[in-house]
Amino acid sequence: MKTLNLKNTLSKNTLVIIVLALTISALFQACKKDRTPRNSAASAREFTALFGPRAQKMQINAGISNTFTLQGGTKITIPANAFKLNGVTVTGNVVITAGEFLKRSAVLFSGTNTNHISGAPLESDGFIFLNASVNGTNVDKQLVANIQMAVPTTNTRNTQIWEGVEKVDNANQMAWQAPAQNPNGAAGGIPRESTPQAGFYNFEMGNLGWINCDVFYAYTNPKTTTSVSIANNPGSFATFMGFTGETFVFFCAKGSNVVAQLYTYDGPNGVKSYTNMMPVGVQGKYISFSIKDGKYYYAEQETTITANQNITLTLAETTESGIQQVINSLNTY
Repeated sequence: MKTLNLKNTLSKNTLVIIVLALTISALFQACKKDRTPRNSAASAREFTALFGPRAQKMQINAGISNTFTLQGGTKITIPANAFKLNGVTVTGNVVITAGEFLKRSAVLFSGTNTNHISGAPLESDGFIFLNASVNGTNVDKQLVANIQMAVPTTNTRNTQIWEGVEKVDNANQMAWQAPAQNPNGAAGGIPRESTPQAGFYNFEMGNLGWINCDVFYAYTNPKTTTSVSIANNPGSFATFMGFTGETFVFFCAKGSNVVAQLYTYDGPNGVKSYTNMMPVGVQGKYISFSIKDGKYYYAEQETTITANQNITLTLAETTESGIQQVINSLNTY
């Protein structure tokens, strides 16, 4: 079998993996620092980069099996020779970059969500981002052999495994879908159930990128379409992780780790859910926060979802720490 020893060879990835490159550059850039005017966020994109989960980086030898534990408790085992670069097996040093999204606040701070690709809300049991690179070049997303994952949980129910996509209906937005088929024969293709064992969801994945443990939320409830108008939006609606735009709109369900983002335009000042995807009778909060030109705005409304619900939110100017506080408080909502 042809191998590439990366201790001695510098290769360029001719297939640019846009999804991973964008994610690494914007999601995981700065360590958490003491708050000073110099590192305050002036835009939504800066806000997600500064307050989203911190990048966790480590170097491994790709030619041997590696097991490590992330700061939030996620355990990962990568078998020997699991990576390829431009189709060539990788040996030698590889840099692993990971991020954990185990709380609702981590999802909101990062400008991500728990939307299924259909637009239905998911209830998250925790998700991570996992990337591998050599000399700054991402390895192939599709693995030669499955990686072993163990995501910490206090749940006793089964969950399903999904992978994230960062382009939805030609929009730069995020959603979750069944794992894509891996032509190398590693795991992928259908969502698989995982039963919690010893405080962890244990499963395998055949692809790098966004990896999620989720179930459909309030799946048996009647569904409707809801919309939110922002009466005084200071900018445009934000895309995934605030790459563009300033204003995020989410629905957070009470008592469940649901962070459903509304991003489909509904008139000049509004956004709506996907058609007939929001569960009627569920209690929660519609929230919106916006960061533009160094100013911060926030609004929320607690409600129970009704048929064809339309909510109007009026943003009030606040502070960066004010937005941090309300987002952190949603962990126990």
